[in-house]
Amino acid sequence: MCFSAGASFAGGAVISAIGVASLKSAVNPSQKLFAGIPLLFAFQQFSEGVVWLTLRSGDNYQLQMTAAYLFLVMALVVWPFIMPLAVLRLEEVKKRKEIITGMLVAGVILSGYYAFCLVSYSVRPVINEFHIQYLNDFPKSLSNAAFGVYVIATMGPLFASSIKRMSLFGIIVLMSCIVTGVFYKEYLTSIWCFFAALISAVIYWIVKESQEDFNPQGFKLLKNFIHRYKN
Repeated sequence: MCFSAGASFAGGAVISAIGVASLKSAVNPSQKLFAGIPLLFAFQQFSEGVVWLTLRSGDNYQLQMTAAYLFLVMALVVWPFIMPLAVLRLEEVKKRKEIITGMLVAGVILSGYYAFCLVSYSVRPVINEFHIQYLNDFPKSLSNAAFGVYVIATMGPLFASSIKRMSLFGIIVLMSCIVTGVFYKEYLTSIWCFFAALISAVIYWIVKESQEDFNPQGFKLLKNFIHRYKN
């Protein structure tokens, strides 16, 4: 999280609870990945909490860099493909599935690019004005294009989906991105992920509503009916 170690750990704990509740609410296997997103965000916040502690103390450089890379792998490598994949698993409308699949392909390519950058270029976390900034030597010529693909891969599926409330989730995430870009441009990776983590509480709401739409008892009765009909 962008403000302190304590806030990172507290935020991670709260988001973990939301993730557990979301997973418990997911009765359909196709909902599990989407419902588990808050847990991934929580892991990311815990990682940045460790970065905060090690930067403040000046000790445990190896732990500091391990935590920093864990955070960045989540932020740059995991999210570009996990978000479209999670939404794709929920989607049932064929045309929308095709659109989201295209975004997933773009996300996978971007994840590969960022994975290459993390392996090939140096990264250094620093505390700057009460925020963590991840300094890096990634190719500057590709930064704007990469960010554009990142936005499309992580937020596009939310708007393309036919799932109830998903577009609202997308609007809130997009607004948080804009606010972060305007006021905290130098700390975009850290602060936007923090806001997105908090917003992931909306996931619990979406999963709960999907649970109401998905009637497991009715599904079970339908299976029994088909089984009897075949016999």
